[in-house]
Amino acid sequence: MNKIRKGDQVIVIAGRDKGKRGTVTSRVDDSHLLIEGVNLVKKHVKPNPLKGTVGGIVEKAMPIHQSNVAIYNAATGKADRVGIKTLPDGSRVRVFKSTGEEIKAA
Repeated sequence: MNKIRKGDQVIVIAGRDKGKRGTVTSRVDDSHLLIEGVNLVKKHVKPNPLKGTVGGIVEKAMPIHQSNVAIYNAATGKADRVGIKTLPDGSRVRVFKSTGEEIKAA
């Protein structure tokens, strides 16, 4: 079970963008995430008339390793760790380690 999923609010805890907050847009692989507004790079793009793209310099979000982000707890206003709790019916849910409350699925 992935502790950080698509749609979660996360905060960057290490690297160039430390302190920035954003929403996970997708998981690239098992350990890398795409987060909107975080880890932006400038990329030079050649024009392609068949695809209808114009050339120039565009900003693009690049993947960031999941160890460099933590889930954002809106109740405390800080980064938090994620734990897994098994309910009596056998299902598993994600909970915040600090408060123990369930993380709402986005």
